[in-house]
Amino acid sequence: MAQPGTENPPPRGRIELHVHLDCSISYHVARQIKPGISEAEWRRLLVAPQHCLNLADYLTRADAAIVMLQSLQSLELVTRDLFRQWREDGVVYGEFRFAPLEHTAGGLTAEAVMRQVCKTARDCRQEFGIDGGVIVCSLRHYSEARSMEAAELALKFRDEGVVGFDLAGDEAAYGVSAHRRAYEMVKQEGLPRTVHAGEACGPESLWEALIELDPQRIGHGVRCIEDESLMKFIWVMGIVLEVCPTSNIQTGVVSHIQDHPIDRLYRYGIPLCINTDSRTTTPTTLTQECELVGRAFGWTDTDFRRCFETARAAAFQKPGPTS
Repeated sequence: MAQPGTENPPPRGRIELHVHLDCSISYHVARQIKPGISEAEWRRLLVAPQHCLNLADYLTRADAAIVMLQSLQSLELVTRDLFRQWREDGVVYGEFRFAPLEHTAGGLTAEAVMRQVCKTARDCRQEFGIDGGVIVCSLRHYSEARSMEAAELALKFRDEGVVGFDLAGDEAAYGVSAHRRAYEMVKQEGLPRTVHAGEACGPESLWEALIELDPQRIGHGVRCIEDESLMKFIWVMGIVLEVCPTSNIQTGVVSHIQDHPIDRLYRYGIPLCINTDSRTTTPTTLTQECELVGRAFGWTDTDFRRCFETARAAAFQKPGPTS
């Protein structure tokens, strides 16, 4: 895992565009939601090992986290804590994502879930001085009707802080055809779009997502390195990759950071930014991710600033310039 403490930490004034709310339950918050939980149990349930069997194995931690987030209080706690973590990490603008339909098992309505998360995020933007917004996720295993429901929620709450729409979940098991109508609807309404692809599967998954869903950004996307024509398409179209290095090691995209394609993609000219993916399932920070990349590939402040400027330009709600 990445470790802090290099002599030349990356610049502050950072921007993070890809982090999952449900996968960022700190032990501090877990104890408030589930009194008596031990740190060992928290790690067993929510923190993925350095090398998972695959993406599906990694996602079992998200399933366990969602079980803990079935009340308005727990959603408020985890949202507020993410902003706290961002402040400590030097983040000045952040977009976090979650799947609101997953938080209704305890009797909450999807609207109540959205209202709580958006309100807490709005309060935290003022309290912590961090700008940003909420990205609503549909999940790959959803039916077309359920994906449309997620898209309708995103549109309904866009004036309350929703800035985009996403598709997450088990990429190896499910394609994107069930989600085409949802993406068409949010596109027609002018809501920005990203989609997870090119993580558990290779170029074919990316081509499918790009052609059928027409996103402006791709979550992960690093397996485009396997197809030169795909790399050229992404470069020409200016599609931004939301890269999450340590998470990619955990899910088996690569075995070691030295094998990660981020440097080759960056040198090729593909627009990309660095993200955590999560802050518990992947136990990391944006500082640690940058230090990991810096040590492996010799990136300097200039390289990181370029990535943060790419993130600023790709943000679904435009922040100010990085510092």
